[in-house]
Amino acid sequence: MTYLFTSESVSEGHPDKIADQISDAILDAMLKQDPASRVACETMVTTGLAVIAGEVTTKAYVEIPDVVRETIDKIGYNKEDYYFAAHSCGVQVALHSQSPDIAQGVNVGEGVDKEQGAGDQGMMFGYATTETEDYMPMALAFSHGLVKRLAEIRKHEPELIGYLRPDAKAQVTIEYNEDNTPLRVHTIVVSTQHDEFPGVSDDEALAQIAEDVKKHVIPTVIPAELIDANTIFHINPTGKFVIGGPHGDAGLTGRKIIVDTYGGKGAHGGGAFSGKDPSKVDRSAAYASRHIAKNLVAAGIADEALVQVAYAIGVSHPVSLNVTTYGTAKVDLTDAEISKKIEEIFDMRPKAIVDRLGLTNPIFAPTAAYGHMGQKPYKKEVEVEVKDIVESNGQKVTTTKLENKEVEFFTWEKLDYVDKIKSAFGI
Repeated sequence: MTYLFTSESVSEGHPDKIADQISDAILDAMLKQDPASRVACETMVTTGLAVIAGEVTTKAYVEIPDVVRETIDKIGYNKEDYYFAAHSCGVQVALHSQSPDIAQGVNVGEGVDKEQGAGDQGMMFGYATTETEDYMPMALAFSHGLVKRLAEIRKHEPELIGYLRPDAKAQVTIEYNEDNTPLRVHTIVVSTQHDEFPGVSDDEALAQIAEDVKKHVIPTVIPAELIDANTIFHINPTGKFVIGGPHGDAGLTGRKIIVDTYGGKGAHGGGAFSGKDPSKVDRSAAYASRHIAKNLVAAGIADEALVQVAYAIGVSHPVSLNVTTYGTAKVDLTDAEISKKIEEIFDMRPKAIVDRLGLTNPIFAPTAAYGHMGQKPYKKEVEVEVKDIVESNGQKVTTTKLENKEVEFFTWEKLDYVDKIKSAFGI
């Protein structure tokens, strides 16, 4: 008997994702000046207002309101009709320094074992599957693709669909057979915010939106062979969707953790990512766990893998690491034996993760929309602040200058451990 599985995604203009992007833009701005910045930045957005709160310890000086407005403008909230616009919304900032009680367990030389300890207790998960070429669950990959395509059209191809506004959501249901193989797309749900349609009835407007989405959005994301005569489409099923974004719903950092990860597949430890520097294992260890799971599956050890790691606050070594292959292992080893080998290959101490994945670089803003997992790794030059000590009139003076530095984004998506895993498993 077949079964159904559903995942959803939301666009960069969704209020919760606006909050995530602001938090990560602030984090990046601090890391550009001070890679050792400790940041826990939360954002709330609502009608005409963005509130920034949290704990920050950094040598950087950042004009927070400027970063907030630049982020909002980049997303596309730049019209007063949206009741939330980059040039006019209020920005309130309430940031204070990180607790020294936490810092003593995280700073190198101060923790229980004098190494950089975990910034908190908790468990983190990484997941991978052979369902798609990016080793992501199919329903989530398609959902991300639909909302991302809407944003691309809105920003770069308005001649295709000229009435799109920034807020949007998508949901895809996949039908599987009994051996967990995807068969077809069962249902597609797309809800997109739109301009008013003057002089046009609501029914006519909705018919136009449905036609445009089916013509310009869905075919570019979902292969035609997975859609059949029985596929169900719900396009703006509630009807008119003019009021949206922060005016329609308040947005908060960290409220889309399933969208950010695996769409409900695998598991989630509960910790959000955006606005957190990499000393917070909620973020860094979740990335490292995805890195393990993806390389494990790509190496042919299993068709599906879930990696769990857990920490105690202030302690560098994880308290546990576990791999689950759901019975799909291709090697003659138990999951416990696979877990033991993975422990020997990957150093999961917080500092080792940060070094391995380059997480002190300002690489986080792009993660805050369309998923932290499953995006393709790439390199790009970014402007960073470099400090130097020079001698002037017999005195040592610290100078600051801006330099371009090439950094890697989405390093946890690299398949750079496949050969090491194959060698360790003798395949």
